[in-house]
Amino acid sequence: MLSASDLAGRLAQDAEAVCRHYLSAGRRAGNYWLVGDVGNNKGRSLYVHLIGPRAGRWTDAATGQFGDLLDLVRETCGLVDFRDVAEEARHFLSLPQPEPVSDLRGDVKDTSPVERPATERARRLFRMTQPLAGTLADIYLRERGILRASTHAALRFHPSCYYRDLVTGRTSSYPALVAAVTDDAGAITGVHRSWLDPDGVGKAKVDDPRRALGGLLGNGVRFRYPVTDPVPVLAAGEGIETMLSLSHVMPGMPMVATLTANHLAGFHFPPGCRRIYIAADADAAGRHGIEGLSRRAQAHGILPLVLSPELGDFNDDLRRLGPDRLTASLRAQLIPEDMMAFLPV
Repeated sequence: MLSASDLAGRLAQDAEAVCRHYLSAGRRAGNYWLVGDVGNNKGRSLYVHLIGPRAGRWTDAATGQFGDLLDLVRETCGLVDFRDVAEEARHFLSLPQPEPVSDLRGDVKDTSPVERPATERARRLFRMTQPLAGTLADIYLRERGILRASTHAALRFHPSCYYRDLVTGRTSSYPALVAAVTDDAGAITGVHRSWLDPDGVGKAKVDDPRRALGGLLGNGVRFRYPVTDPVPVLAAGEGIETMLSLSHVMPGMPMVATLTANHLAGFHFPPGCRRIYIAADADAAGRHGIEGLSRRAQAHGILPLVLSPELGDFNDDLRRLGPDRLTASLRAQLIPEDMMAFLPV
């Protein structure tokens, strides 16, 4: 009887062909196939080993998803039942169909257990960090006009955070701004890392200085966000610096950074939410996230309101136009009740 491991092994023998078929939006880079995600979107966060003992194993650095090529077939084809996954794999491999297939790896239907290894690694990493105040990460944010970042418990500093080049496989370490991704109950489900130049001149000089690890979907990096009380009004957006810039001039408003447009669209609304301000991001992915979150908010009886920057993003507004101009711009976009509650007179 052909097992799931046998099928996965046969797929791994020609991992690049599997990737070219199911992840056609990606490309080969060294010994890896790089693509945006299991939805076959362009990007670099998902990487598949093409050769060696780990051939066929893949990881999405942005979401923490991982698995073998059978898992990849299931995710890309949107399949649920293992028999359908096996049939699709056998069809790709041109194997005869009558042979029964057993799943000896366990239940393949659930790839998002509550305590997946990526979440545990994220929690261990966050425990290894130190307070932000006075660190290189604090200096980095201050240079971006964000002066009170050290008051946010979600932000910490790691002086020597592990970094792996996804193309060459080489490893190194850099100082990093580390942000905790949490759920509505305040439990850490993941982390986001921004690697910094040790000389204090911005981001580290690597291909992708920002990466997330762990469970992101529905969660986010939260600022001034109570975990025990209802949150009737909040602001949500993609980037950490974007939301910190808004928090700089509206320190009393609960805020969340979901890190990507797709995760913005899938953010879980807190209990008692009546209004959600969505920080606009001008690119196509940003518009997709805004539209997705707006539709879901309306379906839940929540009023979505979009906040638009004057320049490229709200951090540009804060740095180049100044906090007073940013405050005036927001004053014209908030409803009167929220303007009185969250903006300084």
